[in-house]
Amino acid sequence: MKKVLLSLATTALLCTTSVMATTSAEISKNAVKSAKSEANNQHLKVVKEAVEAVFLTKTVLNDLEKKDLKRAKKDLESAIGKLEVILAHKNAPLMLPIDSVVKATEYSGDLKSIKTDLELVNDLIDDGKVQEARRLLNRLQSEIDIITINLPLVSYPAALKLAAKYLQDNKLKEAKDILEMALGTLVQNEIIIPLPLLKAEALIDAASKIAKSDKNQALKHIDAARNELKIAEALGYTSSSDTTYKILDEAIDKIEKEIKGKNRAEKLFEELITKLKEFKDKAIKNIDTKESEK
Repeated sequence: MKKVLLSLATTALLCTTSVMATTSAEISKNAVKSAKSEANNQHLKVVKEAVEAVFLTKTVLNDLEKKDLKRAKKDLESAIGKLEVILAHKNAPLMLPIDSVVKATEYSGDLKSIKTDLELVNDLIDDGKVQEARRLLNRLQSEIDIITINLPLVSYPAALKLAAKYLQDNKLKEAKDILEMALGTLVQNEIIIPLPLLKAEALIDAASKIAKSDKNQALKHIDAARNELKIAEALGYTSSSDTTYKILDEAIDKIEKEIKGKNRAEKLFEELITKLKEFKDKAIKNIDTKESEK
């Protein structure tokens, strides 16, 4: 996952190579497009043996439902064999991806519409219309989600071996319970990357490249970046970083004043880009959830 995060952390900057003839809207659009492409290209590939082991685990449960003990033993042996191949590797990972998908949701409204929707959500909750509020809240997101289902190599093979022992002892219920428990230990990992922060970073970088040659367009990029930060804040994309939206907004104000004045903002741009990158990277959420908890 770290490679994905590092790559996406630079995507917004890479998409601004031809900023001289690019509007703020195009900068934002390119940042999102590049991030989506990068996520799709680099999200984790599934481990074939782990996928097959999970499929066989489910097959064993089906065998037991059909009272086919001989087939169940054979399928379970095959499942264990698939994981033994991985366990034989010296640097086998603790988590084995068995499924991976990338979803992108971009909020199309503006700051005013976000505030209006949030007020409506509060009204719906006050009226006890929780499900309507939930559906509305689901629209209030602008992010790339990289979702991976993982098999825990530490516990899953051991569970299959215990189930195999139960089958040998003709303890079918115990074997079934262990297999169902094993499937419940699959872990969903979700990486959430806020799009407004990606856009803001790209816009600030674009502005830094044309501040000397096209002051007016640079100021437009900066204003658009400030707006994206306000949208990110309104949508609740926060960070554990000490860098707050207020600090970023103050840094943007300083750059604007410098561009309108002597226009020696190189150092200010460097500092802002560093702060924004730090904030964005720490705002990226990495959430693990067991399948049994979903």
